[in-house]
Amino acid sequence: MDPELKKQAIEKARDHFGKIVAEQLDRVERMKQGEDWLDYSKLKPIIIGIVGGDGIGPIICGEAHEILAYLLADEIKQGKVELRVIEGLTIENRAKVNKAIPDDVLAELKKCHAILKGPTTTPKKGDKWPNIESANVTMRRELDLFANVRPVRVPDQGIDWVFFRENTEDVYVLGSKGINVTDDLAIDFKVITSQGTERIIRLGFEHAKKNGIKKVTIVTKANVVKTTDGKFLTMAEQVAKDYPGITWDDWFIDIMTAKLLDPERRSEFRVMVLPNLYGDIITDEAAQIQGGVGTAGSSNIGKRYAMFEAIHGTAPRMVETGRAQYADPSSIIKAASMLLNHIGYVELAQKMDMALDICTQFERKVKVTGRPDGATGRQFADYLVKTIKRPDLESVWKSYQK
Repeated sequence: MDPELKKQAIEKARDHFGKIVAEQLDRVERMKQGEDWLDYSKLKPIIIGIVGGDGIGPIICGEAHEILAYLLADEIKQGKVELRVIEGLTIENRAKVNKAIPDDVLAELKKCHAILKGPTTTPKKGDKWPNIESANVTMRRELDLFANVRPVRVPDQGIDWVFFRENTEDVYVLGSKGINVTDDLAIDFKVITSQGTERIIRLGFEHAKKNGIKKVTIVTKANVVKTTDGKFLTMAEQVAKDYPGITWDDWFIDIMTAKLLDPERRSEFRVMVLPNLYGDIITDEAAQIQGGVGTAGSSNIGKRYAMFEAIHGTAPRMVETGRAQYADPSSIIKAASMLLNHIGYVELAQKMDMALDICTQFERKVKVTGRPDGATGRQFADYLVKTIKRPDLESVWKSYQK
């Protein structure tokens, strides 16, 4: 390579990296300032934003919206809760303004306290859309939703997992800020901070403490990714000292993906805490064990805001082939249950969870296959509501736990 061109490429990369470092140092200072957790019991009304998204999103989100409206009918009448539909988070609108989240949509999101969100399209190179950043990544950063929490339960296999995935760091948060140094050399960046790591690990330990769970598992690849993953592991060791009644262990991500498939070992895991990328991958694997990504919900928690979503994609092929009405709404309904629990309506959330277990794992009287040979999402939602209304709901659910 020509020495002068090499010098220019290095200077370009140095400037680019310097800007990233400056941004992250500013972010660390903001985290150090901290803020108090929002107290939902003091809010009137609690504003819940309903965001349909793309593809099958508006359809499945609509089913969850109706179930929430039914369960929260009294609270809505009394002015304690407001369900607010937010339009505009579509790929067409985002592409039009060339932003992951249009400014007016972000402003509306920030007026809410909790958000129920359908899947959104993330363009990739070669798509017809501009290669804009993921709406999820942007929302997590703008609302500081640092914890992605995904529960996975398969009672008859002894599986009762909760994954705490760090949401605002790692390679994802800088995924759109890599650099092509030359035509032959591309570099992306990974960031881990003490503050970001400490708060996600502490949240995992707090969950274990509140739920009587005696072990927390930290998942990294610290044997190879020594600096960033090494910091994640070091912070776990420090946080664990504050929880003497809870043991902790650490696993590497590659062997952990195998152990989740091991019937002899997987019931030993309960709470797992991971950096962003590893958490994204392993929670999809866990959801598949539960019955597929269409069955698992996801929560994104911050101190001021919380967002709950389906973990699957927009299913464009279902839309293109006219099968969108057959999309399974289980994931977004599970997310709605997690939302209810988060804002303080624990009993309503428990009813939804019991009904979901009965409808998807035990009775399964209405089966969604994604095709005309199965039920529509609306038919499944109606079945779920009828199950929620059953006066013997809890006893029926308990009968299946034996």
